[in-house]
Parts: sequence; C-alpha cells; structure tokens
Amino acid sequence: MPANLPREAKAKWAKVLEARRPEEKLKALEEFYSAIPKHKGTENLRRQITRKIAKLREEIELRRRKAAGKPVGPRFFVEKEDHPQIVLLGLPKSGKSSVVKVLTNAKTDVSDAPFTTKIPIPGTFKYQDVFFQLVDTPSLTGPWDSRVLALARNADGLLLVLDGTRPLLEQYETLARLLEDAGIRLEKPRARVEIQRRALGGRLQIVLLGRLVDCTLKDVEDLLRSYSLHSALVRIAGEATLDDIEDAIFENVVYKPAVLLVNKVDVKGVLEKAVELKKALGDKHPVVPFSAKKLVPKAVELLGRSLLEKLEVIRVYTKEPNKDQPSPKPMVVPRNTTVIEIARRIHSSLYKNFKYAKIWGPSAKYPGERVGGDHVLKDGDIVEIHSR
Repeated sequence: MPANLPREAKAKWAKVLEARRPEEKLKALEEFYSAIPKHKGTENLRRQITRKIAKLREEIELRRRKAAGKPVGPRFFVEKEDHPQIVLLGLPKSGKSSVVKVLTNAKTDVSDAPFTTKIPIPGTFKYQDVFFQLVDTPSLTGPWDSRVLALARNADGLLLVLDGTRPLLEQYETLARLLEDAGIRLEKPRARVEIQRRALGGRLQIVLLGRLVDCTLKDVEDLLRSYSLHSALVRIAGEATLDDIEDAIFENVVYKPAVLLVNKVDVKGVLEKAVELKKALGDKHPVVPFSAKKLVPKAVELLGRSLLEKLEVIRVYTKEPNKDQPSPKPMVVPRNTTVIEIARRIHSSLYKNFKYAKIWGPSAKYPGERVGGDHVLKDGDIVEIHSR
C-alpha cells in the first residue's frame, strides 16, 4: 500500500475530501492521481483511484442522462432485508443463476449462453431457521463489472461460484484479483481501522482497541495530520501498521467473508477437483461441492453451515415476559453481541429503559439466569428483556 507520498499529493487528497459536487470531486481525484509517484508501493493505490474516477464518471453520466430524460440502463441496487445478504460472483457460464434458482426458486434466467443475467436478482435461501438473501449477478469480466463489484462491496458476504469443468484455482485467482483491484479483500485483515471526519473546530481523537505495529501514536497523529485530518475520530482494532491506517484514509479496502461453491460436481471428476482445491487453499475459505442439476441435501447443509461460520454470526431468539415460547425466527447477529445490543435492535425504548434480562441457552449458567446489558450471548440463546 502507499507509503511516503509527497506533500503535494497529500495536499491534493485534502482537496478531494473538501469537494462537495461530483464534478469537483472528479477534478480533485484526477489531480490527486497525477501527483501520485509511480513505483511498486503505489501500484495498488493508483489502481483504486482509477476505479474511483471511473465510478464517479459513470455516476455523473447517469445523472446527466436522467436529467435529459434518456434511458440509464438496468437498476443494480438491491435493498438489504433483515437477513444476511450474500452476493454471488462468478465468471461466464459458472452456473450462478442455476444455483440461485434451485436454492431460492427466484425467477432467474438460465441459459448456456454467457452473460445471460443482466440485472441482479435476489432470492431467499433458508438454512434451518436462518434466512439468507442470495443475489444473482451478471458475470464478471463483462460490461457491468463496476456495478457488480459495488454490490459485492455492500454485501455481508460473498459466494464465489466456480465452474467445476474448468480449472478451479485459475477461476478463484481471477475473481480474487478482480476483487482486490476493487478494494475488496477475501482474507480477514489483522487490523480494522475506522476514520470518521468531524466538522472543523473539532479535535483528533484516536481510540486504540488493539496495538500498533512498528509505530507509535505520535506517528499515527503525524500521518493523519499530514493528510489534513485534524478533526476526526479514529478507531483502531487488531494489530495495525501505518500502512493499514494510511489505507483507511483512502477508504480503499473492505473485508468480505467468502465461501467457494464448486458447481457441476455431477460431472465425472469434478468432485475430486474440488477436494484438490480445498487442499490448495487450506483454511482460507470453505469449499462446497455442489450440483444445481442434482441437488443433494448434504451439499445444502454444508453451504448453510459454511455461510454461518464464515460470516461469524450467531442466532439469538427473543422471548416476551410471561410467554412460554420464544420467537420461532431468530435474530442473526455478529458473534460477541451483548444483551444491550439486542435491546437496541428490538426498539429504542427497550434500550433506553433497559433494566435486566433473563437468559436460557449456552451462555446461561442456569435456565433463566438474570444478567445485565453487558452479558455476551452465544449461538442459540433465548433472551427475555425487562425494562423500567
């Protein structure tokens, strides 16, 4: 990632942050790009700024076409539901649409021709008592790549669909490279850095929840101020380097958990290739052998379990006081979620007037244990919240 950018480039990035109108931001990005020195340490940054420029140009053109009453092409935004949103990605003819159709009964277009899918199509996949929103997308390396990758960036997780009749590792590496160029990381980072800019007149506040590697808080402060970040709240979790923090300044990289689905295992020899891929990747990603033509319950079970584990989520069931049974549909929340966070999700009044909760399940010392808001929940817990 970028390191030791010249003062001129940092000053031009400050202009990017100050720009309000899309045309102003585009001009500022182009000037910033021209000030980035060309060397190996800035290759990734240059690619990502190029992507930002292309995306902004597309947005400006779409706005112009709308204003002129001209057609703007298919709508790509898919609103998230209460369920985790999983975007399917794959190369042409990998079988994404068939996978979504067989798992969700969504009305996808299935064809042997490449690039049949032209708009994202959502469907609901149920695993045990958890629902996932699966989103079929146009194939990558096609005309809609930037919009498809924007969908992936907004998703809760990714399902990479590989054609089992073609080289698997080559397909995975192609998809991983396209995602990396778009600032989407498939491997969980050591550090998580969030930067919230504040109005002028505020102060620079750094909240260190992990530790810094080969740098000090003073180094972090100097770096942020060199980019004209004088009023900001910075949260650093995990083991962060100065490069990690500099990366966050540009909002370049996001992590997306991914499951690999090897389609067409009904074809002879594909199952063995899926096993070889799993050996080659090790513990990086779950690999699910699958056939959209011959659906096997074991494959569906493995897919659902892999999604839950990779997303690092748990199921929490809520129960109203004086009722015998909890809600049949769980809340799907991140691991280490606390009771007070559940109260917040249910209703603001429960959060504000929280008194205590009763817990049944894996995190309870005994059935109906009375706990406070900071109690950490586990998968399968039942929560009964009492308020003032």
